[in-house]
Amino acid sequence: MHVILGAGAVGTAVATQLAARGEQVRVLSRRGSGPEHPAVERVAADATDTARLHALTADATVLYNCANPEYHRWLTDWPPIAAALLTAAERSGAVLATTSNLYGYGPVTGPITPETPLAATHPKLHLRAQMWRDALALHGAGRIRATEVRGSDYLEANSIFTYLAAPARAGKRIQSPVPLDVPHSWTSITDVARTLIAAAGDERGWGRAWLVPSNPPMTVRELTNRFAKVVDAPEPSLSAVPYPLLWTMGLFDRMARELRTTLYQFEKPFVLDAILTERTFGVTPSDLDGALRVA
Repeated sequence: MHVILGAGAVGTAVATQLAARGEQVRVLSRRGSGPEHPAVERVAADATDTARLHALTADATVLYNCANPEYHRWLTDWPPIAAALLTAAERSGAVLATTSNLYGYGPVTGPITPETPLAATHPKLHLRAQMWRDALALHGAGRIRATEVRGSDYLEANSIFTYLAAPARAGKRIQSPVPLDVPHSWTSITDVARTLIAAAGDERGWGRAWLVPSNPPMTVRELTNRFAKVVDAPEPSLSAVPYPLLWTMGLFDRMARELRTTLYQFEKPFVLDAILTERTFGVTPSDLDGALRVA
């Protein structure tokens, strides 16, 4: 039994891949949503209800944390979810496999590698790093088995790029909230799911975090132009929103306000090096154009 917390883009991808290979899957979400498949059981549950979570994970071999609280609610929503998952993993004996991101590293001066320290100091960014440290501490104590995978901004959903893709597809002028010409890694959700499943199912994956194999870095301008060609849209007209305007927008728009925290990821090169993941599990990046077609 594979139990997945979260029925968003990543949780759905993990469930679909597991079901396709004949595994038994249970997806937990507040609304009981998830992919429709004979091998997928969809259950409505509150992840912070420890007793309920324990009952639904007692028969789990792997517990996948694919939850995705709204960014502005991380400081309130993540701690009880993370604590409940640690308890559930310990009681059930399931491997705890967490989907994470690169936020915990904070600003970097070179490619992100397995040796790059989690040095974020902003409370929300530090929170993701601390979640892993808490899981790793229990793993080191022999109380759970844990792994984590970290990808960059997604290509297909829930990212800066998907915000730009809609007007690009419609041939409209695009105002980017981030700089246009800085190299950046972009990760396919398909590859996040493949890496998560591989790390969870292989003893070599336990007790450490893994970077998700991603295509070579591209600037926002390069990626948007590539997307337009793939979907047969007009060549995009792009401009970047000046930071003073973005800051002012944040007074009225919640997402613009939250973007201030992670703008550093686009002001300087922000790329990952996942060669160790590729060599260990044989996971390689999905075809870029194929990922863009469903963005």
